Amino acid sequence: MTAGLHLVTDERLGRDRLLAVVAAAAGAGVAAVQVRAKHTTAREFTDLVAAISAAVAGRALVLVNDRVDVALAARHVGVRVDGVHLGQDDLDPVVARTLLGPDATVGWTAHAPEHLQAAHVLPPGTVDYLGVGLVHPTTSKADGPPVLGVDGFGAFAHAAPLPCIAIGGVRLADVPGLMAAGAHGVAVVSAISEAADPGRAAADLVAAAGGAR
Repeated sequence: MTAGLHLVTDERLGRDRLLAVVAAAAGAGVAAVQVRAKHTTAREFTDLVAAISAAVAGRALVLVNDRVDVALAARHVGVRVDGVHLGQDDLDPVVARTLLGPDATVGWTAHAPEHLQAAHVLPPGTVDYLGVGLVHPTTSKADGPPVLGVDGFGAFAHAAPLPCIAIGGVRLADVPGLMAAGAHGVAVVSAISEAADPGRAAADLVAAAGGAR
């Protein structure tokens, strides 16, 4: 199940704080934890995935952002990894599905008309959901795509052949509108990682997005 709240990890946090945030969010009922680490080695990334998977402790999906090789390496050493979330410049999702198998969860970033067209022609079962945004500007992804806003997200979601997760500067107040606009769920970084009480912030977002998985 990918519906509901996704926590995307913030690599700007220290490791202890990051693992505490992940554990609190998992305890609050997030549907998935997407492990993002764009500025680290493959070995360090694999070690981080193992630590985060342990903190999640089976309470949510664990998805590796961008790196199918890291997901496979972590699985090889016995770490529970449920799948990947891929960007448009990452490994082709058809190849990723072949490598990860039919039971893995595969998400794919999409925000432009050409991405929508590509999603429509994917073989059935290749991708489970689309990550669509930015909803608002965000400091956690300075090189992000143009801002869609809630209305732009809704138009994209209604035209998409797959469930859509809204991402990009999403705050608690945005969630009801996004869900009404057709979101399958929402993905956040700062709304949880920068909260004084990450568990409470996650619980409030989970409730707004339709409850625990």
